[in-house]
Amino acid sequence: MRELPASVVTETVARLCMEANYQLGADVVAALQDALKREESETGRVVLQQILENARIARETETAICQDCGLAVVFVELGQNLHIVGGDLYEAIHEGVRRGYREGYLRKSSVRQPFSARVNTGDNTPAIIHTRIVPGEQLRLTVVPKGGGSENMSRLAMLTPAAGRQGIVDFVVRTVDEAGANPCPPIIVGVGIGGTFERAAFLAKHALLREIGSRNPDPEQDELERELLERINRLGIGPQGFGGRVTALAVHVEAEPCHIASLPVAVNLQCHAARHKEAIL
Repeated sequence: MRELPASVVTETVARLCMEANYQLGADVVAALQDALKREESETGRVVLQQILENARIARETETAICQDCGLAVVFVELGQNLHIVGGDLYEAIHEGVRRGYREGYLRKSSVRQPFSARVNTGDNTPAIIHTRIVPGEQLRLTVVPKGGGSENMSRLAMLTPAAGRQGIVDFVVRTVDEAGANPCPPIIVGVGIGGTFERAAFLAKHALLREIGSRNPDPEQDELERELLERINRLGIGPQGFGGRVTALAVHVEAEPCHIASLPVAVNLQCHAARHKEAIL
């Protein structure tokens, strides 16, 4: 049984919070550069140039890419042969978020009493933590600052099985069309299919972590992703909603079995500031 101090978890989460807010991943930058080559709208190209310049400045000056530094979503893969010592794992993660947002001068966006007083918690906690127990003795932490603008445009539907594949396509495309400029396109579209009500939403968010440009290993899902991306980019919403060819950089689908009477479908939209950083301890 390997031991890992909780303090190391805290230090790592704090660093990842800052790095995620300062540095767009290489795959996102490459996708934006490719979009700039493909975009036919002059206004759209100017917007993409500004997005890329903003990402460069944020990276080089270590300042936030966007004023919305997001809620801290943390995906945890905990090896079953790893023992966290010197503190509670979840509290170590929360403390890392507190430190990262304080030391990185990142906006705190979490409010308690969400349906009444809406008082800011002051430290961007609690983090939203998703945990998976896996074989081995390592800890994988992925910090995803999720902004409110794109999250607000996300949707979930409990379709009937009769809706089938076409029902899924129509729902996803309609969700993006109705969102318009609100999620700050060009966007990444995470689609979760199957499971239960809450599982479909998780799958949609987890799908956003996949590297842009990578192929879905399931041929049927890969074909669905390609059709959805084509349909979405035919909407003409374009960069920041000013019109153009590139509304989405990618569509990522994750699907798993569901009840015979159900067809849950969730769409989690991610703005062009697709921020996430990972560490393995």
